[in-house]
Amino acid sequence: MTPLTAAQHDRAAGVLLATAAGDALGVPYEFARPPAADELAEMTGGGLGGFAPGEWSDDTAMAVAIAEVAATGADLTRDDALDEVALGFLRWYDDGPADIGVQTSAVLGATRRSLARDGGRPAAVMTLEAATYAVEHAHSAGNGALMRTAPVALAHLDDRARLARAARLVARLTHADPLAGDACVLWSEAIRVAVVDGRTDVPAGLDLVPTERREQWATWLEDAGTGPADRFNPNGFTVTALQAAVAAIAATADTEDRQLQDALHAAVRIGNDTDTVAAIAGGLLGARWGAGAVPQEWRRAVHGWPGRDGDDLVALAARAVSVVVGGDDGAPEVPTRSDHCAP
Repeated sequence: MTPLTAAQHDRAAGVLLATAAGDALGVPYEFARPPAADELAEMTGGGLGGFAPGEWSDDTAMAVAIAEVAATGADLTRDDALDEVALGFLRWYDDGPADIGVQTSAVLGATRRSLARDGGRPAAVMTLEAATYAVEHAHSAGNGALMRTAPVALAHLDDRARLARAARLVARLTHADPLAGDACVLWSEAIRVAVVDGRTDVPAGLDLVPTERREQWATWLEDAGTGPADRFNPNGFTVTALQAAVAAIAATADTEDRQLQDALHAAVRIGNDTDTVAAIAGGLLGARWGAGAVPQEWRRAVHGWPGRDGDDLVALAARAVSVVVGGDDGAPEVPTRSDHCAP
């Protein structure tokens, strides 16, 4: 792949930053009353985990664990890279996260116990535990894999087929249901397209979904693009979570100066799993509009596990893409736009 342009670098840098912004905006409203139509979400903290103002939750924390591996230049389809991702998830789990999904907690806990008892490759053990969970639970296609998938795109901007395989393998670490993998493939490819081409096209990855589910996904995406976004509540199911994120983006004007902010507020207003839906939407919005579109107030406020802040996320994303396209592994200068102030 040829070196990225300045605009592409900005869009790549926006992926993690906007994920975190959406996450932190949604934290105070998770499974609580969302902002009304005439209200804006605020990063006041609290929520299910008693978070500090601006602190991100499990959505961004797990995305960071993936991005840290991507930033080493690892191919996320390889066993050694997947082991490192799995170990990153376990480090986060061992640190006692304030908020963690039921399914993710069960799989990571079982993995930690199995590794302590029998050893083995972390990713292989975790994938097996996820598969066991899926067999034992009728509803295992939760949104916990989709919420963290954004950095997979940064690792494979140059190869959409490898990206699709990586997205599914990383999803399967905790979520074995094929629908969870499909959702991650579609969203990761949409993020890749947004970074590379500067456009929003969630159906772009439909050809990467197995033929037997392609028509159903096309229908789900078409449905998400029309009608009120609040239809997608509750949204703990991976399909509904993806539809909610699509609906929030589709309901806002496709303009550089406002869509990122407006769509994140719209995502939180949908309600239910607000931090996750807004984090999912944020990954694509950041890829479309770039780090420069994230209000400086939000960039300064966001922070979280493992002791990172907004500038760290920009630098991490820059390293992840630099090893794919070559060049300096430091963070490029990402422009800010003085008119992008949080309302």
